[in-house]
Amino acid sequence: MGMDFARKLPIPKETKEKYPLTEQDIAVKAARDEEIKKVFTGESDKLVLIIGPCSADAEEPVMEYIHRLKRVQDEVKDKLVLIPRIYTNKPRTTGDGYKGMVHQPNPEEKPDVYNGILAIRELHTRCLHETGLSSADEMLYPSNHRYLSDLISYVAIGARSVENQEHRLVSSGIDVPVGMKNPTGGDISVMINSIKAAQHSHNFIYRGWDVTTSGNPLAHAILRGYVNKHGQSLPNYHYEDLEYLYERYSSAGLENIALVVDANHANSGKKPLEQPRICKEVLHSARHNSDIRKMLKGFMIESYIEDGCQKIGEGVFGKSITDPCIGWEKSQKLIYEIADLI
Repeated sequence: MGMDFARKLPIPKETKEKYPLTEQDIAVKAARDEEIKKVFTGESDKLVLIIGPCSADAEEPVMEYIHRLKRVQDEVKDKLVLIPRIYTNKPRTTGDGYKGMVHQPNPEEKPDVYNGILAIRELHTRCLHETGLSSADEMLYPSNHRYLSDLISYVAIGARSVENQEHRLVSSGIDVPVGMKNPTGGDISVMINSIKAAQHSHNFIYRGWDVTTSGNPLAHAILRGYVNKHGQSLPNYHYEDLEYLYERYSSAGLENIALVVDANHANSGKKPLEQPRICKEVLHSARHNSDIRKMLKGFMIESYIEDGCQKIGEGVFGKSITDPCIGWEKSQKLIYEIADLI
């Protein structure tokens, strides 16, 4: 056979019952969801920052980072909602390499998917319980979402997943904001179609069940730059890009017009130190165009304790083992600057 079925994994319901949330955590999560929802519906003038490591590679440095983020959140709460980026699935262009904590709870050991499921639930739970900050994760595998659905307040659909029908249909049944990235080739119409699909009701097969969704009006766009046929990274956060997106959004007849700008990836050419400049340029555009300001709901920022990245096994605490990030001091400064500019 082409597949070796190693073990039967627990279903999400069983995992949630074994590792439940406290009543207080449930209430905190509900309040956070409502606060974040109001940003995306326009009831709140705040912006969200989905900020944190490229991938959540180890529990302790990630929690150290989130505790620092919590202290800053208390200072900027009137302007910003900080959503810790706890990305436990890592897409790989060729399929090789570290695929995230859900595959390898310890990046230096062999894959262990069962313990990976427990590890990612533990990390998201600690974030909520210890800091009161509910988190974000990428939905790389739609069938895995239910393991974390009671914990996360923001879901991202990556550039390589945005055309996939299952990602779109599952997104239509999620009750929190789901950001749809433009594809790596940059075609905005693909992203718009994905948003439209996610905002509608659907009937389909999910995890062996016949399900019907209500549609997710909080599905929205993420601009992350793109790569041309020569493999060159090109940005799509400039004023003209934002103006064009607003026009396309408006003509598509979508229920809610909202945008998050990813300041890294192809927008920065994977040069993380460019992220502060990119955020400031987008805010400058928003100040000069009321439609852009109305559409803009926040930023994605790749940030960790230490600048840059390292190879697996080097052992630098709080330094990315995947894409490079900006370190804590620069991140903290950027958060304050964004708060001052809105």
